[in-house]
Amino acid sequence: QVQLVESGGGLVQAGGSLRLSCAASGRTFSSYAMGWFRQAPGKEREFVAATSWSGGSTYYADYADSVKGRFTISRVNAETVYLQMNSLKPEDTAVYYCAADLVRTMTSPMYWGQGTQVTVSS
Repeated sequence: QVQLVESGGGLVQAGGSLRLSCAASGRTFSSYAMGWFRQAPGKEREFVAATSWSGGSTYYADYADSVKGRFTISRVNAETVYLQMNSLKPEDTAVYYCAADLVRTMTSPMYWGQGTQVTVSS
């Protein structure tokens, strides 16, 4: 059974940092891109960042109030990916989901984690 398990969420003050972890199991993920999405209350789930199967390439969301420059995705092995979040803002408050897919664009990921809550207080 494939599982993606996130951890590391919590409550932090604005300007603080958190590191999310995702541990994948149940199959070999060496050919899969892995990434992070988030969903804030009342909003649609949105892409945050992704890394290629090797971890050698990374991609970040490029929308207004982007996370680029504040968040860093890294992949330590085929099954483990991190999201380092610095300079957190209240608008970063969301449930963060780990995902895995065969294509790095992750338009429709094959696998999802259950999510971890990140709350940033002002």
